[in-house]
Amino acid sequence: MAAALMDGELGSVLKVSAAVWVAMWYARMAAARISPGAGRLAALLPAVVLFFGIPFAFSTTTFRGSSAFFLSWLGTFKLFLLAAGRGPLDPSLPLLQFVCSASLPVKLRQSTTTGGKAKKQDPASTPAAKILVAGAVIPFIIYAYQFKEAMSRWQLILMYTVHVYLSLELLLASVHAVIHGVLGMEMEPQVDRPYLASSLRDFWGRRWNLMVPAILRPSVYGPVRARFGDAAGVLASFLVSGLMHELIFYYLMWMPPSGDVTAFFVLHGVSAGAEAWWVRHAGWWRPPRAVAVPLTLAFVGGTGFWLFFPAMIRGGMDELVLQECQGLVVLMEQAGRWFAAGAGPVLSTR
Repeated sequence: MAAALMDGELGSVLKVSAAVWVAMWYARMAAARISPGAGRLAALLPAVVLFFGIPFAFSTTTFRGSSAFFLSWLGTFKLFLLAAGRGPLDPSLPLLQFVCSASLPVKLRQSTTTGGKAKKQDPASTPAAKILVAGAVIPFIIYAYQFKEAMSRWQLILMYTVHVYLSLELLLASVHAVIHGVLGMEMEPQVDRPYLASSLRDFWGRRWNLMVPAILRPSVYGPVRARFGDAAGVLASFLVSGLMHELIFYYLMWMPPSGDVTAFFVLHGVSAGAEAWWVRHAGWWRPPRAVAVPLTLAFVGGTGFWLFFPAMIRGGMDELVLQECQGLVVLMEQAGRWFAAGAGPVLSTR
């Protein structure tokens, strides 16, 4: 059953990939021929509709969630920016780079190491190290899920938090490896040590899932800020982020949104606005970094345990992910037995 499920998903991946290539070829051609504005937006709407419909092509939460994040959220916002004549998409890009920029959570840039010394990188922060660490720890988390009935609610949510963080690290590091290998280009960092965040703006704007603020700044924050001020721009960005997370949760669990995830992000938007208001007053007390970091992490973690992760548990997403992980383990065991059976005769002839 697990093998049949994954075979079906691989078929869906091939079909979706073909559809994305065709849609992006069309979007690139339309953008090259139509000036930014309402006309270009109307021409790009079929690609937008396709991106919102693609998660329905998959039967597993892994592929539904990934396609919802890559395409239904980031991809559609990139198309809206393209309609307005703004990056990161540009019809002058080669088709391969245009498709990758539109359909993957990456921001491509030319490597700057040519003709100079390469910038030293912490070995622990390299994509290979992240893949190794996440790939080693996640199986233990999956194994621990079978004892979830004996865990307290907070222990379980803490395990989900670590699982989500490591899964994101694994996913983005894998994408980085593919992009670097295929295009010979670098990917902008996606996560920058969020455990060192000293404020909410530092956490959400400069450390966590950086492709999201990179898209929200030009598409939501900038236009709203220009008309209504900084606080309104921040709140609107967090509101839109909450609504898009609700959409992703719907794709994952096929359940109508509860509003808790939106409340989580609106709360953080209000708090980030209050934080900025406090900072603007010169001479007012500010906590030292040694205090600000744990306070920031406590607020993010505490509100996440209160509003964000319980929405996942109520929707049964933990059970869905566990079943799929167990199915993947069975599939890997079957592949290992098949490989061993096939390699046996070959080795015996030597």
